[in-house]
Amino acid sequence: MSKDDRDRVEDGVQDEDSARPGPEEHGSDTGSRVHDHSGASRVSAGDGPEQEKGADGDMAKSKDSEKQGSFWKELPILIVIAVVLAFVIRTWVMQAFYIPSGSMENTLLVGDRVLVNKVVYEIRDIERGEVVVFNGEDSWDDPSSVRVPEPTNPVSAAFTWVQQQLGAAPTGREYIKRVIGLPGDVVECCDEQNRIMVNGVPLEEDYLFPGSVESHTEFGPIEVPEGHLWLMGDHRAISVDSRSHQNDPGGGAVPIDRVEGRAFVIIWPFDQFGSLSVPETFEELNAADG
Repeated sequence: MSKDDRDRVEDGVQDEDSARPGPEEHGSDTGSRVHDHSGASRVSAGDGPEQEKGADGDMAKSKDSEKQGSFWKELPILIVIAVVLAFVIRTWVMQAFYIPSGSMENTLLVGDRVLVNKVVYEIRDIERGEVVVFNGEDSWDDPSSVRVPEPTNPVSAAFTWVQQQLGAAPTGREYIKRVIGLPGDVVECCDEQNRIMVNGVPLEEDYLFPGSVESHTEFGPIEVPEGHLWLMGDHRAISVDSRSHQNDPGGGAVPIDRVEGRAFVIIWPFDQFGSLSVPETFEELNAADG
C-alpha cells in the first residue's frame, strides 16, 4: 500500500472516531453536545426513599403538634359544655343529696347520699309513703339540721359548691322526710295501738326507727290544706317535722311547690345501696285514690 493510501485510511479512521459519540457525550437532534448525567441521576434516585421517609416523619410530627395544639384550644370549650350540662341535669333532672341528720333513721343514716328525681313530679302527682326532698328555707327551722358555715374565701366557696352539687356536703336549706298525708287527707295520732292514722286507716310502719311508735304523742285530727303535704321523719323521737310546726303557716304542712323531687335510691355508701320504695302500708290508701 502506498503512502498516500495509508494516509487516507488513517484519516478515515480518525474521522470515524471523531464522528462517533463518546461515552460521556451524545449528539442531540440539533447537533449540539449534551452531557450524560445518568450517573448522578442514579445516585440521587438511590437517596429518594430515605428523603421521603424523613419528609413523612416531619409531616407526622407536624400533625401531632397540630393535634396537641387543637386539644388545648378545645379544652376550655369542653369544660364549659360539661359545666353547663351538669348545671342543667342538677337543676331540672337529677341531683345527689347528702343526709345531714338522723331524722330518717334507719331508712337513711347520717352521711348517706341519695339521688333525687326532679322530673317525676312533673309527670305525675306525689304519692303517700314516698321520701321527698324539699326546700325549707324561711319556712322550717329544724334545729336537728346541719348548719353550713359561710365560706371564708372564693376558693373555699367554689369547693363547697362543687361538694354540694355532688351530694358530698349539706346545703343547709333542703330537708328530707316521708310523705304521710296529701291535700285533703285527715291525719291524726293515735289509735289504741299508738299508730298514726290517715283518713281513719292506721299505718303499720315497720320501717320506723325502733321505739318510734312508743314515742308518738297525740295530735289532730288535722286536715291537710290544699296544695300542701304532711311530712314526717322515720325516727319519730328526734324528727322535727310537721308535728312540730303546727303553729306555723300551713299548720305544719309543707307547700307542694317547695318539693324539689323524690329520693329514690341510696348511692353511698355502697353497702347501703338500694331503692327507696313505698312501704306496703300505704298501698291501700294510694289504691283508694285510683
